[in-house]
Amino acid sequence: MKLAVVGGGSTYTPELVDGLARLRDVLPLGELVLIDPAADRLELVGGLARRILARQGHPAAVTTTGDLDDGVAGADAVLLQLRVGGQAAREQDETWPLECGCVGQETTGAGGLAKALRTVPVVLDIAERVRRASPRAWIIDFTNPVGIVTRALLQAGHRAVGLCNVAIGFQRRFAGLLGVAPGEVHLEHLGLNHLTWETGVRIGGPEGEDVLPELLSEHGDALAGALRLPRRILDRLGAVPSYYLRYFYAHDEVVEESRTRPPRAAEVAAMERRLLEMYGDPALDEKPELLAARGGAYYSEAAVELAAALLGAGGSPYQVVNTYNDGTLPFLPDDAVIEVQAAVGPGGARPLPVPGPDPLYAGLIAQVAAYERLALEAAVRGGRDRVFRALLAHPLIGQYGYAEALTDRLVAHNTEHLAWA
Repeated sequence: MKLAVVGGGSTYTPELVDGLARLRDVLPLGELVLIDPAADRLELVGGLARRILARQGHPAAVTTTGDLDDGVAGADAVLLQLRVGGQAAREQDETWPLECGCVGQETTGAGGLAKALRTVPVVLDIAERVRRASPRAWIIDFTNPVGIVTRALLQAGHRAVGLCNVAIGFQRRFAGLLGVAPGEVHLEHLGLNHLTWETGVRIGGPEGEDVLPELLSEHGDALAGALRLPRRILDRLGAVPSYYLRYFYAHDEVVEESRTRPPRAAEVAAMERRLLEMYGDPALDEKPELLAARGGAYYSEAAVELAAALLGAGGSPYQVVNTYNDGTLPFLPDDAVIEVQAAVGPGGARPLPVPGPDPLYAGLIAQVAAYERLALEAAVRGGRDRVFRALLAHPLIGQYGYAEALTDRLVAHNTEHLAWA
C-alpha cells in the first residue's frame, strides 16, 4: 500500500512514522511519500523517517518530493497535515482576538475562523489534484479546523474522513486509570471537532458496562486537573469534556491568562527549531522525547487504525472520526460534520447511534454547528459580510461590536492568504 502525507515536512511526521513501524501488522505499508514544498525541512524529516523504519526492520520505502501531483499518484490514502501560514500565522490567531477581549486560539473562536479561511481553499485544491491522480484514494484530514475542513471535502464529493487525537488521548488515559488495555475502552464520544464530551466509557465495546461514574468518582480530581476545570464542574456535567471546552466554560479566565503569557505558537516555533536540529543528527533513529511536548499524542495510532480500516486491511471496527451527521444528532442537518464513534470500513464511516444528548450539550453543539456552516461559506465564497456573519454566530463572540472589530483585524492580518481581500 502507498500512503502519501501532504505536509510531510512537519515535525509531527516522525510520530506518524513511528506508528507505521510499530503497527506494521495493522497496515501493510509498501511506500511512504512525504510531500512538502519546504525542501530543507523535508530532507531532515525524510532522513529520520528512513532511519526509524530501518531501526524497526520495516521494509517500506520512503520517498520525499515537493511535487504534489507526482507524490499522490497511485496513493491508496492521502493524509493531510498542513498549516497554511505556518506558526507565524498561528501566533497572530492567538493574539489579535485578545485585543477585543475574545479568546485567541488557533481552532476556536476568531482565530479558528482565520485558520479556516486560510486553509479550506488550499485543501480543496489539493483534494482535486488527488482526485485526478488517484480517484479511489481516501483522504484522511488531520488539518485543523478538522470539522470545517472535512465538511468542505465531503461537500465537494471527496472520499474523506476527518481525524483528531482528542478521543484516542482520552481512551489511553482512561485505560491507564482503569488498568485495562486501550482497545478494551469504548468511548461514547459526542459533539463536534474540538467541542466534545465523553458521556460514557464502556469496557469491551458498545454494549459493555459503562464505567464513567466510577472514573468520575475515583479519578475526578486528576481528570479535572488535566482539563484545568474545577472537579465540581465534571460532577455536575456527569461527563468528561474535551479540554477545548475550557474556552467556553471559562472564557474570561482564559483571556486573562492569555494576556499575561507568550502565545503557544512562539513556544511551539522554538520547539520545532530544536526538533529539526535533532532530526538532522544522523545517529538519531527514533522519535525524540521532546516530540511528545509538541502535541498530537497518539496521532500515529489513530491514523494507522483509520487508514487500515478504510483500506480494508483490518484496524478497529469502531473509531472516533469526523463525518456527516446523517441523522445521528436529530437537531442538526444531515450534512453537518460531527465527531462521534463510527463503524469504519472500505465504504467509509457510519456513525453509531447516539442517545439523545442532554440539552446542555445539544444547545452548544447546535450553535457551533451553525457557526461552522457560516465559516465554510466564508472560506469558500469569501467576503467581509460572510466573515462578519460567522463571527456574530459564534457563541464566544455573539455581539456585533466584537464581530465588526474582529472582522477588521482578521482581514488585516490575513490579506496575503485571502484572494478576495
